[in-house]
Amino acid sequence: MNLKRFILYLCLLVVTFFFSYSDISAAPYGKLRAKAVILMDIESGKILYAKNPNKPMQPASLTKILSLYLVYEAVNEGRIHLTDKVKISTDAQLTGGSSMYLVDETEVALEDLIKGMAVVSANDASIAIAEHIGGSVSGFVNMMNAKAKELGMRHSHFINPTGLPAEGQVTTARDILILSHAYIRKFPEALQLHSMQEYTYRNITQYNNNTLLKQHGDVDGLKTGFVRASGFHLVATAKRRDTRLIAVVMGEKNPEIRERETIKLLERGFKMTSARGKASLSSKSSS
Repeated sequence: MNLKRFILYLCLLVVTFFFSYSDISAAPYGKLRAKAVILMDIESGKILYAKNPNKPMQPASLTKILSLYLVYEAVNEGRIHLTDKVKISTDAQLTGGSSMYLVDETEVALEDLIKGMAVVSANDASIAIAEHIGGSVSGFVNMMNAKAKELGMRHSHFINPTGLPAEGQVTTARDILILSHAYIRKFPEALQLHSMQEYTYRNITQYNNNTLLKQHGDVDGLKTGFVRASGFHLVATAKRRDTRLIAVVMGEKNPEIRERETIKLLERGFKMTSARGKASLSSKSSS
């Protein structure tokens, strides 16, 4: 073999190796900076894209999706009612982070606290509701972990109902997808709250951190989160015609990148499902 042929052969080997081992599934989405990502077509249950879906991470306020799952379940079963007056304990009042500012409150309607959790990620409301349903925060957390296990969230463990940093509190993008899928399927009415861009309580107006609600016309939920150890998270769900997608993006460096990459995922997902639908119709019409 002469030198030119040898070089050509070597080049072919390098090119073949590159395309064999590169992540072909990621190509339509470009490079995503998030530490973990997963995208689902909710109707078919098909995973359209995944990157590090089983990477352990702190859930931050995505934890509240599980808390709200238990709240809606209790309401639907008649164990609690939206008109219930919920006691606001000192512990609830003193909870840090995002807040409804319940410092001077003694009792608040359950419906108002649910809105505070869903729209402004209120930690004081989360603690008050946990005490109301579980008898104590620890009792409610036991319910959370039991429900997570029931739903198939095999790599998750929760320490509190708020998502505030806690040693041993962990989840994965795949587990959050499992939870979000179940939550939307079982309680579709919850999206009426998660799609609210702002919430006013006691003359204090606060805004939903999910800015995709105003940036992307198809998005109607679901939840944001941030802890320093993991970064910025977002679960976004969007519906276009008959297709609903869920995108879980975890571990971004800032909210702007988080939103930008989530939009990229959703748009690519809608293109994929649209192309698949057209191919299916074409196949039926030709048969």
